Amino acid sequence: MKLLSKTCVALLATTALGFATGAAAQDGWSGEASLAGSKTTGNTETTDLGLALNIQKETDVWRHTVRGSADFGRVSGVNNKERFTLGYQLDRDINDRLYVFGNGDWYQDDFGAFQTGYYLGAGLGYKVILPDPIGWDVEAGLGYRSQETQDTLLVPSVTENELAARGASKFKWDLNENVSFYNNSEILYAASDTYLWNEAGITATLMGNLAARASFRVDHHTDVPVGTENTDTITRFGVVYTIN
Repeated sequence: MKLLSKTCVALLATTALGFATGAAAQDGWSGEASLAGSKTTGNTETTDLGLALNIQKETDVWRHTVRGSADFGRVSGVNNKERFTLGYQLDRDINDRLYVFGNGDWYQDDFGAFQTGYYLGAGLGYKVILPDPIGWDVEAGLGYRSQETQDTLLVPSVTENELAARGASKFKWDLNENVSFYNNSEILYAASDTYLWNEAGITATLMGNLAARASFRVDHHTDVPVGTENTDTITRFGVVYTIN
């Protein structure tokens, strides 16, 4: 499917998301939906589009988090980016700071070192700094990871299924009523490959539930197939709609 068609689909999905966010807010969910994109013309013509959703619902000691994203890119008429992610995490508070969790994550990346993969695990989390205005959570756990390399004409895909150790950090700082900063990281350590990512961004309120955001993300694999890069980066500039 060409990027233009995917862009139309993404825009339709965004419209539907607008209605869905209202229903989610009425059902006790809160969080954000975001849209980012860029286009350049001249010597090089590029088009990038990114969609993301991150919502959370708390009931007593339980906390549900659902997140997903889609990124598309095209350079001089050729697709060069197509990545989808989906994740879910269930937390159960033990006290004000300590909690247990179970989580699952899935991705598909047609232009990355690995075409698809998923992780299922559980562990312990600790709120190092409680919110208002700074919040910092750290997590550690164990789980099962599966990931598949890209399938090419010369080299068939290879799937690795193995145990993995996970560590994560989630940091947020409300600089004032209108501006906030976040920095999230994760590491999945396994025998065949260790995967690390970090994303940092600044969000500034424009009006009402609408905000502007600039963010930078790095994804790194320690062991990748020959002919592919270890590291991918994504720079995003876009708008964010807060669900509350």
